Amino acid sequence: MVSSVPPSTYHVPVLAEAVRDWAAGGSRAVDATLGGGGHAALFVAAGANVLGIDRDPAAIAAARAHLGDGAVQYLTASYGSPQALAAVRAFRPDRVLLDLGISSHQVDTAERGFTFRPGAPLDMRMTPGAGPSARDVLNSWPEERLTAAFADYGDERRARALAQEIVRRRLTGPFTVSDDFVNAIRAKLGPRSGPSDFARLFQALRIAVNDELGQLSAALPAFRDALVPAGRLGVITYHSGEDRIVKHLFREWARECVCPPRQPVCTCRGRALGRVLTKKPIVADAAEVAGNVRARSAQFRAFETAGGTPGQN
Repeated sequence: MVSSVPPSTYHVPVLAEAVRDWAAGGSRAVDATLGGGGHAALFVAAGANVLGIDRDPAAIAAARAHLGDGAVQYLTASYGSPQALAAVRAFRPDRVLLDLGISSHQVDTAERGFTFRPGAPLDMRMTPGAGPSARDVLNSWPEERLTAAFADYGDERRARALAQEIVRRRLTGPFTVSDDFVNAIRAKLGPRSGPSDFARLFQALRIAVNDELGQLSAALPAFRDALVPAGRLGVITYHSGEDRIVKHLFREWARECVCPPRQPVCTCRGRALGRVLTKKPIVADAAEVAGNVRARSAQFRAFETAGGTPGQN
């Protein structure tokens, strides 16, 4: 049945359409943060073979149930791990996508500890049971390290005071559930602090637990080098620190010379490694945010490696 709604009334999601356009023409795509498999499904629909990577076994299982095994290979690993980087190199991709958002499944599963809902355990590990948890970080990190995490990852002006409050409180009892961290935040940010503050500082804690920025900085050059000529690397970030890393690396790779400005003779690579495809980050519009509130902070940047015919593989 043909719809009677005029085409002009349809809404084309800006961010989703940008990712779809970026993915077009690819035949071997890596979804390095598989999650629920939404982006992998986009690649499959476009006729690409896909390598889907996720450190969460539950995410791999959910994506496999949705996508099957025909066009998708699955790898349970952190995208920055040696195992994952070796698999990406061997795959010879022409598209690599990183969506750095936390999945709805992880947030909605209370026992995973990604939420500040009352009584949630302080866990936050992307790979269940692997490495220190949020509880371990709050109960063992020294004041200086906690201060840096809240300042760098949470843009918190009172980071030192909050770190001092955590150290003081853990002397009388360990941090075990979300309420413990929320109460420490309220003690230093004041009674008017609310969900936006909790979300920002819980995110900072999650980034610290999983070393998310360190992993991103190390993995991006490896993904770039794994791409075939004129291959494309795309990253969707949700945090200012993530976006800053992506922006600076993409800009540096697009420069022909990266020597110090006053150096008389060029001794660096002397050539650009590719070009930036997004002059400014592409963000979700109001309609997309209304449909998915977590998209409100999403920013998409893309880079294309040198060689071949731009945009073709």
